Amino acid sequence: MSAPFTVLVCEDEPLARLHLRALIEATPSLLWVGEVADGSNAVTLIDRLRPAIVFLDIAMPELNGLEVLERITHRPAVVFTTAFDAHAVQAFELGAVDYLLKPFGPERFATAVGRVERSLSIYGGDTSVAERVRATHGALTRVFVRERGRIVPIMVQEIERLEAEDDYVTIIVRGRRHVLTITLAALLMKLDGRRFIRIHRSHAVNLDAVAALIPFDSARLCVEMRDGTRITASRSGTQLLRTLTV
Repeated sequence: MSAPFTVLVCEDEPLARLHLRALIEATPSLLWVGEVADGSNAVTLIDRLRPAIVFLDIAMPELNGLEVLERITHRPAVVFTTAFDAHAVQAFELGAVDYLLKPFGPERFATAVGRVERSLSIYGGDTSVAERVRATHGALTRVFVRERGRIVPIMVQEIERLEAEDDYVTIIVRGRRHVLTITLAALLMKLDGRRFIRIHRSHAVNLDAVAALIPFDSARLCVEMRDGTRITASRSGTQLLRTLTV
């Protein structure tokens, strides 16, 4: 019989940690090696203990789960745990082996473990979500959104504009609106800066979807999109647009 896969739990809720530990210890193919309640210590323990599998909460103090993945050097297989279904889109976009939506029971946990074990047996360390996070420093070519109970890809070049609201971004594609759990600044870092530019604190546009630039006042331009939508650029956004018209 092969050795069990070592598992680290990164979760800030005490009851959730107890629940996960009980499920792990009841699974012969897994070996619980530790737990941590915040993102900073998660980075330290992942790199020190080098577990095969990490159950990682997306919302944690100090560093969130995605920030943890950007900082670690070890490459575990990762299963995200989250109380918010919208985070599933990010999990799939980043190539997570699976995600667990709280509250989850033994059957859903067993399904996730089965997926992780199959992935590890086929790909070994190449299942690393951390590696895929680092790879996104290149421009994204697609994003994943939830639509009618499914998670579907949208090609980035089809996105016409972006609207920010707190830690969420709404992408507009042919009149349809889809929400991503990411800040506008973070998303723009992953997009081609030659195509997508931020024209306002709350708005970015795909230059390929711009129909015209219209003077709004002496300091600002109005951006008219091909669908007829008009967005008034900020002063800094206007300055950026003017550099593109030289």
